[in-house]
Amino acid sequence: MRINFCGYSYHNQSFFTSHQSRYSSYLFRLQTDGIAKVNINGNTAIVEKGDLLIIKPEEKYELYTEDGANSGDFHLYCEGDWIHQRFDQAPSLTKIDLDETLMDLWHHLIIEERRPLKEYSHELSYYLLYALCISLDRQINGETTVIHRPYTVTKMMRYIEEHATRQGFRVQEVADQCHLSISRAVHLFKEHVGMTIMDYAQQIRIATAKNQMKYTTMTLDNIAQNSGFGSYSYLHRVFKKHTGISPGKYRNKI
Repeated sequence: MRINFCGYSYHNQSFFTSHQSRYSSYLFRLQTDGIAKVNINGNTAIVEKGDLLIIKPEEKYELYTEDGANSGDFHLYCEGDWIHQRFDQAPSLTKIDLDETLMDLWHHLIIEERRPLKEYSHELSYYLLYALCISLDRQINGETTVIHRPYTVTKMMRYIEEHATRQGFRVQEVADQCHLSISRAVHLFKEHVGMTIMDYAQQIRIATAKNQMKYTTMTLDNIAQNSGFGSYSYLHRVFKKHTGISPGKYRNKI
């Protein structure tokens, strides 16, 4: 697979572009904001937020935006036998959900493609492209369950996942990260995730401890420190509460 270009565009004034895919290249365009008008092989359509365009090799494509009609989109121009096999029969226009995983993959791919050549990783771009295409394919075929939640809550979740195993982790820093009061952060998180911030952090710590018990020879004391519990007694208490057995017994079973 090869990426020819990948990026994000936003237009708030009149704009026009035309394109004809050459060789075996595919153009993927996902409308993320506003509206635009497209013409594909003589067929005109209005595209809105969540509309995915797939322009196949040799197809003609035109895009129009008008003054006052803001339009934002992710776009990707790529080619390869695997892409052809996966999307040759895909519809030209599909309404999909703008789920967080898909948007994050596209965003990270854009960032990687913009890196200076000496810092660019072909391998990373390849796997990001592969994951993005699978995510798009699943959306087109309705094989994914999308969870809708405010971006602020997602931001809190990502912060907790990154910092929960650090000693001294506190709810205050999660709230500060999103410029919220503690009470507002706690309420918002519980409403959309179904558990408290600290319960979510404990789940991550327990999962980390389990993986280290399974894949390392570290002592349980070291695992307690490394997974954010601080002491084995605290790890033992929380672990048994959540799993029903002690860390030692769990390790002996795996």
